[in-house]
This record gives sequence, C-alpha cells and structure tokens, in this order.
Amino acid sequence: MKLKKLIIVSGILLGFCEMLQAQNQLVTYPAPQGVELKKDFTVKVRQPGKEWQTIATYPVKVDEVRDTKHHVELASMGYFDFEGEVEVSVTSNNGTINTGRVCPLSYGIAPQINGSTLTFKLDRPRNLSIEVNGDIFHNLHLFANPIDGNKPKKLKDRNLIYFAPGVHQLPGDTLNVPSGKTVYIAGGAIVKGCIQVVNARDVKVLGRGEVHPEGRGAGIKIINSRNIEVEGLITTQCPTGGSDSVTIRNVKAISSYGWGDGMNVFASNNVLFDGVFCRNSDDCTTVYATRMGFNGGCKNITMQNSTLWADVAHPIFIGLHGNPEKNEIMENLNYINIDILDHKEKQVDYQGCLAINVGDNNLVRNVRFENIRIEDFRQGQLVNLRIFFNKKYCAAPGRGIENVLFKDITYNGTNAELSIIAGYNEERKVKNIRFENLKINGEVIYDDMPSKPKWYKTGDMARFFIGEHTEEVTFTK
Repeated sequence: MKLKKLIIVSGILLGFCEMLQAQNQLVTYPAPQGVELKKDFTVKVRQPGKEWQTIATYPVKVDEVRDTKHHVELASMGYFDFEGEVEVSVTSNNGTINTGRVCPLSYGIAPQINGSTLTFKLDRPRNLSIEVNGDIFHNLHLFANPIDGNKPKKLKDRNLIYFAPGVHQLPGDTLNVPSGKTVYIAGGAIVKGCIQVVNARDVKVLGRGEVHPEGRGAGIKIINSRNIEVEGLITTQCPTGGSDSVTIRNVKAISSYGWGDGMNVFASNNVLFDGVFCRNSDDCTTVYATRMGFNGGCKNITMQNSTLWADVAHPIFIGLHGNPEKNEIMENLNYINIDILDHKEKQVDYQGCLAINVGDNNLVRNVRFENIRIEDFRQGQLVNLRIFFNKKYCAAPGRGIENVLFKDITYNGTNAELSIIAGYNEERKVKNIRFENLKINGEVIYDDMPSKPKWYKTGDMARFFIGEHTEEVTFTK
C-alpha cells in the first residue's frame, strides 16, 4: 500500500516538474555567419537562476526628420522566444546609462539601472523599445516572442518552402507563393527580397526571421488573395490589397524611406492585425478603398493588441483614397488595445494619431477606437476627423464620416496640437461621434465636467476644434 502511494506521489511530482519545464522555455537565435551586427548594446536573457544567453543585435534603419529633411539612422534590433519568465540585461556599449525606459510605458516595466547596464523581467511576450539617455533613433527594438508553435515538424513536405538559418537572396528579388503552400523563415534567417502571395488562397508565411529587400519596398505582399496567414516575421512593409480573410499576427514592420507605410489595406475585407509592431517612415496602418490597382471598398478590418510608432505621418489613417465615381464605403473598422509610442508630422494636413480624412466620395462609418494609450509624441494631433478635398491625392471631397466611437482613450503629454473635427458642407457631414472616458493627463473630458464653463464646448477642454458641418459630437464619462 505504501509503495503504491509512493508511486502515485512520484508520478504527480514528475508530471508537475514536466509541466513547469513546459511553462518555462527560452529560445535564442544565433546570427548568420558574416552578417553585419550592431554593437551599441550587449543584450542577454536568461530564465531565473540559469545561464545568461546572448541575443544577436542587428542594425535596423529608421527615419529622423530634422529641419524638414529626412535622415536615416541606424537603431538596433534583436529577438528571442520564451514562455514563463525571463530576466533581460541590456548594456550600453557607449557609456553610462543616466536614464533608461522600456516602452510601451503602459506595460509598467521599470528597469533597474547600474552604470551602463539596465535589467528588467518579462512574464509574457512583448514587443519593446528600450531607450537610453533619451535617444529614440539609436534605441533597441527588442521582440520577445511567444514560443513558436508553427515550426515545421518535418522539412520534407512538398507544400513547405523552408528557409533555414542563414542569408538567402531570392532569385529576381521575388518569391511568388502558390496556393496551398506554407513558407517558413526560421529564426536566424534573413531573406533578401519580397515574398508575394498573388492570386492565391490558403497560404501561410510564418517564422521568426527577417524578410526585406536590399533597398526600399515591402518584404511581404498580399495581392488579390484569400485565406492568408502571416505570423512572427520581421519586415519593412506588409500591404494587403484586393484580398479577403487575411490574418497578420505578431509581424514587425520597420521602414526608413519615403512612402514607407507599414501595413496598408486597399480594397480588402475581413483583415485582422493582432499583436503587430509598426515603426514607419509614413503611416503605420491605413485603410483605403480603390487604390494601387485594387478596386472597391473595405469592411471588417481589425487591429488589436498592437504597438504603433510613426516617425512621419499618422499611426492610424483611414479614408483618403477611393474611386470618386463609385461612392465607395469603408465600414466596420476596429482598433482595440493599442499603444501609440510616437507621432511626428509638421504638416497640419497630415496630422492625427487617430485620423479619418475622407476624400474621393468615400463614406467611412462604424469605426471603433477602444483602449488606446497615446504617449507624449513629438508633434501632431490626437484626433483628426475631416471630410475634405485634398487635390494632391483626391478627385473629389469625401461623402461622410458616421458612427465613430472613441472609448477609453488616454493621452499623457504636452506636445499635442489642436485636434480637428470638421465636415465639408451640409451634404457631407461628420456625425454621431462619441467620446467615452477620454482621459487627457489624468482628467476625464465629458460634457458635464464641473471645471467646464457652461459657455464652452466640451471639445475646448480637450483642445479639440469642433467645426462646421458636424452633428452629435458627445463626450461622456
């Protein structure tokens, strides 16, 4: 009887240990031999009580606008996978760390600083910017991924296109992926060129490695395709056009050149972005109707659990392009649980962290911005909702903006300029705009707030200009 109990207890303990081991994993990826690395930081990671493992740090180009001119700077980037808890050590190889922060700030990660090294812990996957002594152009982009469940179990599969660790140059700089195929780019792999899914269906592009052209341009494109998944990769741009049923998850897009939008949507439906990171030299994410040879409106687009950083233009931009002869519609657009780290745009026409600018006889309706945290960006506006006629890009003014909800939006900072909400004329209005629990520097802005003089518009308390041809703009707790 005692032996039986001992066997049962031992089995329970063994199962518990196996469960703990499964819950605590760490995977690092050595850099390909001969590839250029960035030496600004020495980055290490470990499971508590275990040996430190070094993370390869690569150069990544970002765009700094100074004196209205663009300057390409080299920041750092590294990545690893884990489950459970890890400790991270980042040493600045350029001297003492006087100040250091880990962004998004909403994660509440307070690093410990000792000389030239800062340390912190992670208990879940995070896409981070680590900034030393206030330098955001030579920062460390550190992508702490979940354990990769997509890694192929067998490599000899006629439907698998596999890129092993190392450097790969695509023939003709392009890989066109046929229907039914899975492309897997392993951690420690760098694919030079563009992976395209064109007129295909049931395609997956997965992994942990990098995909990007030698110069400018998108590393991954989805064109006139259906039922497509992209997950886990690092690239420059990842546009979707003329497509349906697309999921882009935990993809990181960093660009430095003109027109370097991160994740565009053109004339597509049922697109989900989940857990993406965009730092871009133009808009981070857009929704457009007819554009770039793709035709039609857009519906059912969702971005969630993501981080956006616009070195130029908008973090989120909706509505500019369409076919003015078709009266196209962009509807059912959702932006939920998002951190906006930066927004830098001097041109007033192109400002707005959360921007809907409607042209080309488009109608934008049923848009939801919820649980969005905006850090103190460098220059721009919080909100820009306008129906306008931008003759540089449009052939007609927009038709309307209707039914937009801003719920649980927070901004902490001092650099926001005057936000704008304005229609075009009595036939082309902005209407039914609801702000619920808009919090600016800790103060909730609502119609009956005690500090608001009765003769003020509520928008005045938020530094929002609510102009002509608007209806039913409300602010509630």
